[in-house]
Amino acid sequence: MSQKIIDLSIAIEAGLPSDPEMMIPQIDYITHAQGADQMEQFFPGLKKEQLPKSLGWAIEFAHLTTHSGTHLDAPFHYHPFMDGDQKAMTIDEVPLEWCFADGVVLDFSYKPDGDRITAEDIKRKLTEIQYQIKPFDIVLIRTGADAFWGSAEYLVKGAGMTRESTLFLLDQGVKIVGIDAWSWDRPLPFLAEEFRRTGDPSVIWEAHFAGIEKGYCHMEKMANLDQRSWV
Repeated sequence: MSQKIIDLSIAIEAGLPSDPEMMIPQIDYITHAQGADQMEQFFPGLKKEQLPKSLGWAIEFAHLTTHSGTHLDAPFHYHPFMDGDQKAMTIDEVPLEWCFADGVVLDFSYKPDGDRITAEDIKRKLTEIQYQIKPFDIVLIRTGADAFWGSAEYLVKGAGMTRESTLFLLDQGVKIVGIDAWSWDRPLPFLAEEFRRTGDPSVIWEAHFAGIEKGYCHMEKMANLDQRSWV
């Protein structure tokens, strides 16, 4: 039986307003003609006319952050410590075994932008789809935000996880989670507005900071979680 492979990632594209200005990727393209000039320097005595149609390599110089495109955040991104007082793992220290496991998509695309996805929301959704999370399952959260990728609206689209709901998943033995929005937390402007209004610092990056208590990784900027035939 043939299997359908679904790409769950977005491309790294230059100049899109879907990141904060300081984090927008930039790409410098070296054309085949420019590549021929570079090859003349690399191979002394070469004339570019000796190359096929006088053309050489094409390469790109990418200026980006580790938050560019679809990516996996390691515990070190959240804090220098995890599991209480243990050194947080950097991305090269994340066990590959965590990354190969059954996946389940929980669809919260009906929730308003900036809304909280609570532990009770998770429990109700699991009951609805008749699924029980087992250790090392990869839990993916669909918010529908990926439909706005490429626009500035993407930065404020989708509901987001909380400390409570993140810890609920981690207590089930989950090590890797993912979301189709810019952040695992609620969009940053919603967090900033709540902090401005209440002065409560606990709202800032609360789902990320859950990794201080229990180390975990999350994927952000995923896509196509509505195509669930792969689950």
